Amino acid sequence: MKFTKSKEEEPTAPGQVAIKKRSKVPGVMITQFVEEIPAGKSHPDFSRKPIALTIQEGKLAVFKAIITGSPTPTVTWARNNGDVSDPERYVVSYDPVLGEHQLQMANVGVDQADTYKCYANNEYGRAIVTVTLNVIEVGFKKSKAMQEARLEQREKATADLKRTLRTRAEQKKERKDGEVDEKFWELLLSADKKDYERICAEYGVTDFRWMLKKLNEKKKEIEEQQSQYIEHLSNLRHIEIKMPGCAEFEFEMDLKDPNAKIFLLKDGVMVPFTTDTDEKHSLHQVGRKFIFSVHGLNAEDAGLYQVDIEGVNVFSTDFKIPAVDFLVKIQEVKAVEREDAAFECVLSAPLPKISWLGKNVALEQGEKYDISVSEDMLIHRLVVKDCMQVDKGIYAAVAGMKSCNAWLIVEADPDPNQRGKKGARKTTQAGGGGEDLIRIAAEQQEKLQKEREERMEQLKQIQAEKTAANEEEKPAEEGTAVPEPPKPKAKPKPKPKPETKTDSEGKAEEPEPEPEVEEEQPESEEAAPAPPEAPSEEPRKRVRTGPLVPDTIIDPGVHFTSGLSDVHAIIGQSAEMVCKLSSEKCDGIWYKDGKEITATDELKIVKDGAVHKLTVSNCTEDDSGKYRFEADGRKTEAMLVVEDPPRMNQDDLATFSEPVIIKLGQNATFKMDFVGREPMKVQWYNEGEEMLEDNHIRIEKSDSHSHLLLVKCQRKDSGEIKLKLKNEFGTIEALSRLIVLDKPTNPMGPVEVLEASASCVDFKWRPPKDDGGSPIKNYYIERNQIGRNTWTKIGNIPGEPHYKDTDVDHGRRYCYRIRAVTAESTSDVFETDDIQAGTKAYPGPPSTPKVVSAFKNCITLAWSPPTNTGGTNIVGYNMEKRKRGSNIWGQVNPPDEPIKGKQYDVKDVIEGMEYEFRVSAINFSGAGEPSTPSEFVIARDPKKPPGKVIDLKVTDSTYTSLSLSWTKPKEEEGVQDEAKGYFVELRPAENTEWGRCNSNPLIATSHTILGLKSMAMYWVRVVATNEGGDGEPRDLDNYIIAMPPPVRPNFTNRKMKSFMVVRAENSARVNINFEASPMPTIIWLKDGMPVSKRVTVSNTDGMSQLLIPSAERSDSGIYTIIVKNIVGQETFSVEIRVTDDPKPPGPVELEENVPGTLTVSWQPSPDEKRDNHLHYMVMKRDSIKRTWHTVADRLFNNNFTAVNIMPGREYNFRVYAKNDIGLSEPSESLTWGVVRKKEKFSLNLAPSKPCNFDSAPIFTVPLKTHTTPEKYECYMSCAVRSDPIPHVTWYRNNVSLNTDTNYYITNTCGVCSMLILRVGAKDNGEYKVVAENSLGRAECSAQLTILGTKVRAGSKWEMHINLVADVWVSVYWGQRVDRWQCLCRQGVAACSLKNSKSTYM
Repeated sequence: MKFTKSKEEEPTAPGQVAIKKRSKVPGVMITQFVEEIPAGKSHPDFSRKPIALTIQEGKLAVFKAIITGSPTPTVTWARNNGDVSDPERYVVSYDPVLGEHQLQMANVGVDQADTYKCYANNEYGRAIVTVTLNVIEVGFKKSKAMQEARLEQREKATADLKRTLRTRAEQKKERKDGEVDEKFWELLLSADKKDYERICAEYGVTDFRWMLKKLNEKKKEIEEQQSQYIEHLSNLRHIEIKMPGCAEFEFEMDLKDPNAKIFLLKDGVMVPFTTDTDEKHSLHQVGRKFIFSVHGLNAEDAGLYQVDIEGVNVFSTDFKIPAVDFLVKIQEVKAVEREDAAFECVLSAPLPKISWLGKNVALEQGEKYDISVSEDMLIHRLVVKDCMQVDKGIYAAVAGMKSCNAWLIVEADPDPNQRGKKGARKTTQAGGGGEDLIRIAAEQQEKLQKEREERMEQLKQIQAEKTAANEEEKPAEEGTAVPEPPKPKAKPKPKPKPETKTDSEGKAEEPEPEPEVEEEQPESEEAAPAPPEAPSEEPRKRVRTGPLVPDTIIDPGVHFTSGLSDVHAIIGQSAEMVCKLSSEKCDGIWYKDGKEITATDELKIVKDGAVHKLTVSNCTEDDSGKYRFEADGRKTEAMLVVEDPPRMNQDDLATFSEPVIIKLGQNATFKMDFVGREPMKVQWYNEGEEMLEDNHIRIEKSDSHSHLLLVKCQRKDSGEIKLKLKNEFGTIEALSRLIVLDKPTNPMGPVEVLEASASCVDFKWRPPKDDGGSPIKNYYIERNQIGRNTWTKIGNIPGEPHYKDTDVDHGRRYCYRIRAVTAESTSDVFETDDIQAGTKAYPGPPSTPKVVSAFKNCITLAWSPPTNTGGTNIVGYNMEKRKRGSNIWGQVNPPDEPIKGKQYDVKDVIEGMEYEFRVSAINFSGAGEPSTPSEFVIARDPKKPPGKVIDLKVTDSTYTSLSLSWTKPKEEEGVQDEAKGYFVELRPAENTEWGRCNSNPLIATSHTILGLKSMAMYWVRVVATNEGGDGEPRDLDNYIIAMPPPVRPNFTNRKMKSFMVVRAENSARVNINFEASPMPTIIWLKDGMPVSKRVTVSNTDGMSQLLIPSAERSDSGIYTIIVKNIVGQETFSVEIRVTDDPKPPGPVELEENVPGTLTVSWQPSPDEKRDNHLHYMVMKRDSIKRTWHTVADRLFNNNFTAVNIMPGREYNFRVYAKNDIGLSEPSESLTWGVVRKKEKFSLNLAPSKPCNFDSAPIFTVPLKTHTTPEKYECYMSCAVRSDPIPHVTWYRNNVSLNTDTNYYITNTCGVCSMLILRVGAKDNGEYKVVAENSLGRAECSAQLTILGTKVRAGSKWEMHINLVADVWVSVYWGQRVDRWQCLCRQGVAACSLKNSKSTYM
């Protein structure tokens, strides 16, 4: 997989600018080439950018983009590593309907995986977008990958070794002895304690005490510097590759100053970064978390990254990109729900850890994911546990800059009983199984071991050459004196022999020995005496300053190059456990479960050079256990698991897989023998659905076989029969097929009519849904002509559902019966809908006939055939004519002789008459609609063309139009005839061809030409025409310029304001209307100088507008417009004053210098210096009038003298600041007053007498008589006055009601009320209220009458109504008076009914 390169600045042409613009679509980079883009134009942009693709090898990959811009941008495609010029592999296209630009790659290959770019360019800018194409390999392809990786390893091995030695030597030459690279301390300051040993080993530092002491000193120093800018720093996470092509590191930090500058450095060089995630280096801040990203990784991105705040180092991290590739990539995995899925890959070089991604999310070791690595660090494994549907997607492995990805497909559990349940876990592995991966990794490990040995031999040769060179360079100037032999340099303490560790799977773990080369420095280290000032430093070890070469090569000893691996064997088969040592001369011992084992007949121990094998023949359950091999103090362990899964005989399985074919109603039998450990679960399935025993299904199960019997099978029982056996060791399936023969189902519709013409009916249908178990051999067809009762047998046709009937009559309708025929039977009938053979489709109208020639005895016309022929050929035409003023059309040609051609001579005409003609087309169905009538034509000989028009002149002109007038030409018999119309022709001065302004002849002798180009030069002429043709043209004497008559500039609005006041931050707009011809030049000046760029000037035809979007005080001034053209010029000035509400004056002080006057003074308003129109207004209020009134206005100083100040009154003053906008808030003075001495006034009042308000009860509002329908509520109230408060008692018919709960009685503030919720006949009567206190007693009463009272027959019923009136009234009752006795007396109307024989309501 390819990755994007670092972004480079796109060059621009000389004179162009490069302005970065932000697109509305994220990820689009826009560069604008001009500072201002003209109106109506735009730079390129992507309205829809192409999206990244992850596609399987061999599929079609398409990138689509929609691009906008004016003028239309030029679109090109490119890729980072390669080109797209091969037309067979890359197809660039544009769809004008959808507006899409596409890059298509058919049959995409792995080598096309890359980062692609789409460029859109026009003269105003460039837009670029990048998109990634990931290609998933199909198949193993391991040999090619291994070959490429090994070739790359061989080419780089020698170069890496030489470069490493040279770099280390150069580093040592640059630093003095005892000094450590500053990069070493920067890494330690940001590293975790667990990484100290690794960093020290990398830089050759062995004195850990000195390192820790020095590190603490540097930490204190850096913390003091960081405390100036940082409050908190934590959660430092070093750089690592998170996504393919992207590395990130992050930390949490609180800055004291949020505006502090942040710098990013790589190897000490400042690196620019932005917040845009599409750039090479970017910073993304979320709260207190800072995330730095490096995109488009390549080998040059490796190095030391540092983050500085205002020059103080905060965080350092070393980014190393390992040179590693995938020998075997992860492959697509299909897993059933609730199972485990495993992805495995093999690397070309050992790597302790790689990154795993699931659906673009980093995966970590946990309950859901198990991430492991083999002991040789070549095989990396990801296990997705307990797969569910949500786990399906693309998973990726990232190692350095290389990555590979594959799909995880999760299928639903076909076992309906296991859906939603967690069964025994089964791991699905990719890449053809673990044994292939182990073998490939072992081969790679051998190759790497061989390369290490070659490198060690090279190091030994280099060391020997240096030792010989040092001996030859001994100093000769010492003469014959034998020099004192130098003290041998203290060799570094050899590292302890690494122990071999074993992982959880029993695989040996052995660290890889990394040889070091240390350069000899005899002069500085051996001959130089130790400094006397530091004798205590003599016994200490020399501090190593980097990765130096040791004096000797440490032999790692005998170790495992390949350890044991867990083996799963099936009972009865053989199992083999293999390991390999680094030496062939070493023997070892085998152990099982801690006990030594020896060779037997069933257990064979083999030593083949450095390879040790243990073979177990005919495995049994007792052979399961943990096996260990020990040699020279090293050991490796692994498990042997003997399984007994379900198994079937291959011959029985082949017999079982043959389909069972039976007829409808017969029985079907299936039987299979098997072996395997009990308990065994046996399940039978039909088309994936488990079969359970019932009346038609019988299942027999035993330890060694299972039998399935299907009774009286139906056609629906046909399908795949599956036997599934499952125990704790695995699952096995056997497949067969049941075919139940039956007659096929009916053929199916709808019928698709392919052709229905006058000569044939061609149609097809759909085959039967079920063929009955036998293929369709024939279709039996019958035909019926609509309107007849008989069916005609057509017979059998081949098994294709298609038939073409050629024996048809035009216009007839037919119906067909179709039966499917198989070897077993014939289906039922399928009947089609009616199909018409050649519908009665009439042709459309031909084109309008055109007059070819006209004479007094013949008129020739021509036309074009109709576009719609009705589905058949045109056989002829009919022509009709009509005289002017008539409504009757008459056919010209004989009815039985249609016109064959498309031109006809009409000879049946009368000289001097006007005719119009129309034509209709004829096909097999008949004549169609007629065409539109032709123009009227006179039957006469041709006329002479007219002469030239007279007096051609221009009557008016504007910038876009030109008006002409002329006089019709004279008529001369035999020379020139009368003109029937006119054509106006126009020719721009730069062209040589004339163009007509009107397509049809003009009748009038005037015309206005529109659409002219302003100030353009034109030639104009007029041509007269008639039936005889066009006459000679008449030209104007001179060319015409498209412009109105010259007009001196003049302002049309006489009410223009010469002074404007605008509030600050509001917009100021000045509109000036004018007239001028030709178009004038308009200039705006401010105080005699050109206006600034903040001012927008818009000019149109007849108006100019000056706009200040957000006015400021500095915009105040006199604005002058100058309108000038070739005729003259005109100017107008307007003063614009930009101000704001004035601020109030300062404190107001009052001072009395002269009696009767007051001097009011105040501090000036802050706006006084900025506004020369600001003045003050003074208002006064005294204690008598109590109103404010103005005493002074338009004061331009800061004091005022108020007169007529009366003693004994209090005065207040307010001072306002005023300008052209309005008033400010007032500044108010303190109260000023002169105190008048007054005489003391005294008043003697008589003593007041106490009042006695005690009184006896008295009703101020008595009770009222109430008449209420039965079952309604009744509310009665009265008012009583008394002091002290009286005791109130209610009575009905002299019976107290105060304790009766059927009555709700209240007494509030002298208002006595009673409520009866549901009145009845028992509530009739007199109600009385009695109020009494210690001074007296009062009472009042009223009558309550209930309407709807039932009266028993024979009894007496009376009704009383109280009347109040000033005069006598008449009372009428609504029933028969002979049975009623009515009385009206003293305001009471009474009515009684005697001897009632019925109940009255």
